[in-house]
Amino acid sequence: MGIDAIIGLIETLRGENGCPWDRKQTPRTIVAYLLEEVYELIDAVESGNPADVCEELGDVLFHILFLVSLYREMGRFDIQDVSDLNLEKMTRRHPHVFGDDRVDSVDEVRDRWQKIKMKEKPLAPAASILDSVPSNLPALMRAHRISDRAAKTGFDWDDISGVMQKVEEEWAELKTALSRQDGTPQHQNHLALEFGDVLFTLVNVARFARIHPESALRGSTKKFENRFKYMEQLIEKSRKDIGSVSQKKMDALWAAAKSKIG
Repeated sequence: MGIDAIIGLIETLRGENGCPWDRKQTPRTIVAYLLEEVYELIDAVESGNPADVCEELGDVLFHILFLVSLYREMGRFDIQDVSDLNLEKMTRRHPHVFGDDRVDSVDEVRDRWQKIKMKEKPLAPAASILDSVPSNLPALMRAHRISDRAAKTGFDWDDISGVMQKVEEEWAELKTALSRQDGTPQHQNHLALEFGDVLFTLVNVARFARIHPESALRGSTKKFENRFKYMEQLIEKSRKDIGSVSQKKMDALWAAAKSKIG
């Protein structure tokens, strides 16, 4: 049992007498399912339930091996090639563990990691150091990666106070844009850009504070979700419909939800 058994299962599913659905899958379709499974794994990790994490890890592993199997069928590579390439790369990127280099901090490890990556894939003429950031990452995650990559060149604020000042500037520009709102498509586009500037600058605040913006927003959204559901339960117990509850009562119930759920 193990990895070989999963690969064998995939081969059976893809075989002549296998499953029609599995047989018609392509790398493009499987990677879409893989992305869904990764998000389900994130939910499981955040739930803190090891059984759910174990199950979702299995689903992610299955889709990764399915993707490898598709490329093996095309004669491109197999799981051994994937494993060998990754082992060689991870060894090369940890010279402080497998070589004679020494590091004194996590930041130094990250800096050296980036420098090693740059040496592995030298930039083509006119290429940008930002080109390696995947375009399909979630927006907050990509903003964090982009700003972090740019900061590595020295294009950055001196400290977090400078970023906070920039937040105030961007916030003022957004308020001005909102006050002049006229409903035209041009203004809506301008408003969206101003709002985006606020978000992007806040991502840099998170970077300086060593907070990952994607995880932070997920946590706050989950907190809101839990409080709102608790408020719904309170309203249901009073045998009322949430749409019929007054704003004053809603505020009181929300306060109760906040005190119950930190």
